[in-house]
Amino acid sequence: MLRIAVDMDEVIADALGEHISRYNREFNAELEKAHFMGKHFRDAIPAEHREAAFRLVHTRDFFANLEVMPGAQEVLRNLSSEHEVFITTAAMEVPLSFEAKYQWLLTHFPFLPPMNFVFCGDKSIIRADYLIDDNARHFKTFIGTGILFDAPHNRDVRGYQRVRNWFEVNELFSRQQVAV
Repeated sequence: MLRIAVDMDEVIADALGEHISRYNREFNAELEKAHFMGKHFRDAIPAEHREAAFRLVHTRDFFANLEVMPGAQEVLRNLSSEHEVFITTAAMEVPLSFEAKYQWLLTHFPFLPPMNFVFCGDKSIIRADYLIDDNARHFKTFIGTGILFDAPHNRDVRGYQRVRNWFEVNELFSRQQVAV
């Protein structure tokens, strides 16, 4: 049985989509995900909007109604029947997010025990065989194997096994292309 840690934002929850939606409403803009290829949000918007855009995320409700990434529920349900699955989110970056993230996980992933929700900062504390994350910085100190979940901001990141979606995650683990 493997222990698999899974990030939340941009891996199982579409935080970028919500950020773009709120930004477009606030600034009467027409940004799309394509505008963020190889860039973090702050680097793809005008400097004079960065502080206000930052505040759009740092609210109690930002994480409450995020869309679930396609296939995430089905694949995690399957993986959790054979392996230990933990949701590991760097919630310390947005402290107001705790309650909304917790409720979102209970709603969309009721088959995972709440004791498997890990709210942290530095993910090096996570003891798992695999970490599926969109941010490669977490792999640098992670003891297990990092699997990079494709996102617009990480398109230029190299050196890690990459999956483009949850169907590829399913294939990776079902074909035992990972070390069991």
